[in-house]
Amino acid sequence: MGQTTQAATRSLGFVRDFTRYQWMVFLVVWLGWTLDGTDFGLFSLVLRPALTELMGGKPAIADIGRVGGILAMVSLLGWALGGFFFGVIADYIGRVRALALSIAIVAVFTALQGFAQSTLMFGVLRFLTGVGTGAEIVIGIPLVAEVFAETQRAKVLGVMMTGGGLGTLIGGQIYALVGPYGWRYVMFTGVLPALVLLLIRRGMAEPERTEAVRARRQALRMARELSAEDKTFLSFVPAQLFSRQLRYWTLVGLLFCVGTLLAIWTSNIWLPTIQGQMLARQGITGAAAAPLVGYGMMLWGLGGICGYAAFGFIADVMGRRPTVVFYNVGTLAAGLYLYLGLHDWSLYPYVLPVFGFFVFGVFSGHAIYFPELFPTHIRSTGVAFCNGTGRIITSFGPLVAGLLVGVFGGNFNYVTAFMSCFAILSVIAMLIGRETKNDELPH
Repeated sequence: MGQTTQAATRSLGFVRDFTRYQWMVFLVVWLGWTLDGTDFGLFSLVLRPALTELMGGKPAIADIGRVGGILAMVSLLGWALGGFFFGVIADYIGRVRALALSIAIVAVFTALQGFAQSTLMFGVLRFLTGVGTGAEIVIGIPLVAEVFAETQRAKVLGVMMTGGGLGTLIGGQIYALVGPYGWRYVMFTGVLPALVLLLIRRGMAEPERTEAVRARRQALRMARELSAEDKTFLSFVPAQLFSRQLRYWTLVGLLFCVGTLLAIWTSNIWLPTIQGQMLARQGITGAAAAPLVGYGMMLWGLGGICGYAAFGFIADVMGRRPTVVFYNVGTLAAGLYLYLGLHDWSLYPYVLPVFGFFVFGVFSGHAIYFPELFPTHIRSTGVAFCNGTGRIITSFGPLVAGLLVGVFGGNFNYVTAFMSCFAILSVIAMLIGRETKNDELPH
């Protein structure tokens, strides 16, 4: 017992060496990702009651699926475009400045969704909220990777990503507490953590690597003669992703991202509805079902938190590629059993945490693997491109899934199980990608 405790203490002892600045960066980015998870969790939880009200009170389930798919697609497009735009901006003006602006955008437009009077207005506000949420994570990942470049990078990034699962957990609890009062009040609560986060991040400086890139850019612009390498360094950052040295790894990262996103989006959007239908068949509906649905989403988020945190430790032992494969195979097995093997809600509290462990946890692979593919001066853009383009491609997934609901006679389980199978694309990406376990973070 004593030896086990000592071993655990040694494995986590590295946290004692973190500086105050490193803790501040970690906390701000972690809370930002938590805010993103809370926002998307709240959206999925209020989607059905919101659409029921905004579409006249008694819409058909197929219409809810169709319009819900469109709204989810719009949200993901905002996430993708916002992430890519802010990713490029962050490589020029700095990570911290871009992060602060993205947090403010999320705070304002999350709350404004509670005032929506039509599905069109709701969709516009979802798009603008998505712009902010997409920006936060693609800025935060390079920021943490650079600040912890020489200090247990994979473990820190994996733990940082627990904010996504925690956000889902918080969203479930908010819905359980506020949901009975109406979906609009649920959305109003989304502004509070963002305002706190803006206060915390005041006075946070840029990483040394980012400042060094900015200083080099300024010096080269003053130089009379430039080498071929210098000209490439000064060229438009997004274009550099498709240089001979980087284009293959850019496409590997994109394929990895597409697979994981397609596997999770439909679950993220329709899992509350699936639980609601399961409970309705058992005679539990309306306000009585809300706490149980919230409880299920909380368990899903708890599993995700464990999966996020464990990823970095496993990846430092097994390697990045085997760990990604392990998580995607787990997503397939747990997802198919959840949606096709269970016929009532009784086993959901046991399977949901396992599914959450894998389907959420694999996103720590994005945070760990993507920064290791790109040098500092294009890292934020590289992460943004893989995430943003992946989201643009997969934004049509929820729309297609929503349309398929009608084809499958209103059965959300079949559609969600089918979409979960796209995790195989991430497995293919790892088979053709390179291992970065022992590599230094590129300068």
